[in-house]
Amino acid sequence: MSRLKMADIARLADVSVSTVSRALAGSPRVPDALRKKIEAIAESQGYVVNRAASNLRLQRTQTIGLVLPMGHETGQQLTDPFLLEIIGFLSEEVIKRDYDIHLTRVKAPGEGWLRALIQSHRFDGMLMLGQSDQHAAINDVAQRYREMVVWGERLPDQLYCSVGVDNVSAGRMATEHLIGLGRKTIRFMGPPRVPEVDSRYRGYLDAMDASPLRGATDLIEARFTYDSAYEATRKLLRGRVRFDALFAASDVIAHGAMTAIAEAGLSVPADIAIVGFDDVAMARSLNPPLTTIRQDLPLAASLMVDLLFKRMNGEMTSSAQIPASLVVRGSSGAL
Repeated sequence: MSRLKMADIARLADVSVSTVSRALAGSPRVPDALRKKIEAIAESQGYVVNRAASNLRLQRTQTIGLVLPMGHETGQQLTDPFLLEIIGFLSEEVIKRDYDIHLTRVKAPGEGWLRALIQSHRFDGMLMLGQSDQHAAINDVAQRYREMVVWGERLPDQLYCSVGVDNVSAGRMATEHLIGLGRKTIRFMGPPRVPEVDSRYRGYLDAMDASPLRGATDLIEARFTYDSAYEATRKLLRGRVRFDALFAASDVIAHGAMTAIAEAGLSVPADIAIVGFDDVAMARSLNPPLTTIRQDLPLAASLMVDLLFKRMNGEMTSSAQIPASLVVRGSSGAL
């Protein structure tokens, strides 16, 4: 018995061979109803797609690259709660589309790293988690490479497609919450020179400048790690720097600060109120539970992957923002 060919499926479905090829490859160019009809015929006839041959013929890898540039933060691990959650949601969205995912973590990126990664042809499109300090490099390749979507801050001169929250408004929201609770010495903790954090800090400054606390601002540097935030907070408290509220640039930073505050014999929120950022699952289990800014990561992942696949199919897409919201729990003393 001769092996069933794609032309046989095309004849049975009364469509062209190219339509069958696209349908069995999951192309969005084929209407859902027609794709399902072709898939059903192929299955009933025992036809099996040779993915390797198909991908080679179409010059595709059937893989999406997930890239983490770590120029700002060589100490942040993949076990970071925020990274774990967003990587998980992105992976689920990619797998739904019958693609594999290739994870690349780039420590201390050198000149030309992104061009070299793209030219390796290891994937058909790229999702990038954060601009880090690599905005110029991303902007440079975006002029020629369109199959890319970046999670991060929307910057005025950017040429690439990004998805993220309005970090300035979110930073203002967090700070206004602490001001509204009557806190007088509110500090901001996070890593400078990271676009998302810089915008959160700008929102903090905007809220402080619009309040009676105008001018009473301070940036406490800490990386996106528990240990860094813990040590930065211990140093402050040992130096007898007094503050009654802290806006942390991430939930992990807030966690490290909370531990140091407790070890110093102080109470959250009675002595120091804390607001974090991200609303990862850990935030709900801290003691007290963490007030934080929520980023809707399932929505973000769905939107990023949808935009990427549109760009892979030749569409030009604009950047998008998802909503951020304040989740009030015990750490700010509002309950």
